[in-house]
Amino acid sequence: MPSSIIILGSTGSIGVNTLIVAEHYNITIEALVAGNNIDLLNQQIAVHQPKLVAIANEADRGRVNHPRVLCGAQGILEVIEHSQSRTVVNALVGYAGLAPTLKATSLGKKVALANKESLVVAGEFIDMSLITPIDSEHFGLWYLMNERPFSKLYITASGGAFRDWELDKMKDATFSDALKHPNWSMGNKITIDSATMTNKLFELLEAKWLFDTSNIDAVIEKRSVIHALVEFVDGSTTAHFAGVDMKLPIAFALKGEVTKEILPPTNLLGIGSLEFLPIESTRYPIWNIKEHILQNPHLGVVVNAANEVAIKAFQKEKCSFFGMSEMVLDAYKKFENVKANNIEEIIQIDREVRQYAESM
Repeated sequence: MPSSIIILGSTGSIGVNTLIVAEHYNITIEALVAGNNIDLLNQQIAVHQPKLVAIANEADRGRVNHPRVLCGAQGILEVIEHSQSRTVVNALVGYAGLAPTLKATSLGKKVALANKESLVVAGEFIDMSLITPIDSEHFGLWYLMNERPFSKLYITASGGAFRDWELDKMKDATFSDALKHPNWSMGNKITIDSATMTNKLFELLEAKWLFDTSNIDAVIEKRSVIHALVEFVDGSTTAHFAGVDMKLPIAFALKGEVTKEILPPTNLLGIGSLEFLPIESTRYPIWNIKEHILQNPHLGVVVNAANEVAIKAFQKEKCSFFGMSEMVLDAYKKFENVKANNIEEIIQIDREVRQYAESM
């Protein structure tokens, strides 16, 4: 168990839960990195007394109650480099989380990873021995596998905001409609990605790199009480039931082994019936490329870049809900023959895809 940690994205839900777990295990917070929620950051500083702080925008520096405040993307990298902690919790959102993951692993630090995009964009160039996922689905898979030979892995999806909408109505769905997740409250990007099923495609790619297999699939389980299933070579299948609370995977990521109760046990009688449904490409067009991208995971950089541009276009009402998937699939076809040989080429491909998507 680490004596101290760095938390990137401290004011988001993963960051807040990490602070709770760290306090429970008496782990020191050496550095906090946050975005625009300066009020909450100041509360965290007062309680945890970090040595270093970094924020997104230079303009907010004067509002932060700390003598050592770094700013911007470079500031985050400097925090990682100048800290003594050997563990970094990366809960940043989007492509911005990749460079910190690369920096931390290049220094031999362990990364408790909640930033999906790191593996989606550059899994091929990241040392998996230094990565522990903080994702209920991947944690569930790891928990179930226990080093036994498996034949297939499954993760579950809630179905997102429009899982019960009529398809014709979805064509006119707004950005605010897409943020009304049926099961829980999350940040804007992940909630939109949940509605399009891009989030689940990303999690399949993460599982591809984490567990070195393409035998992965996802199904809809509306109750969100089962997070993962493993089909073993002996013909048995096991499921991971747990409450929707990230403190459990965080505790395992930080401590390695947990022997005391973190969550209350699942109330099986309270669950009632469970139903598994297929993810259909008519409702989730991004699912059309699922099999292809699992065989060509290096194309994750294309999907991620186009998707981030598409979400901004949808938010600004420059495209429809289904228009986001159309933008991503168009870019995917345009760039399906690219393959990066190093991180520099990843950065170049990301830039070119964004430029192409923005011109659509």
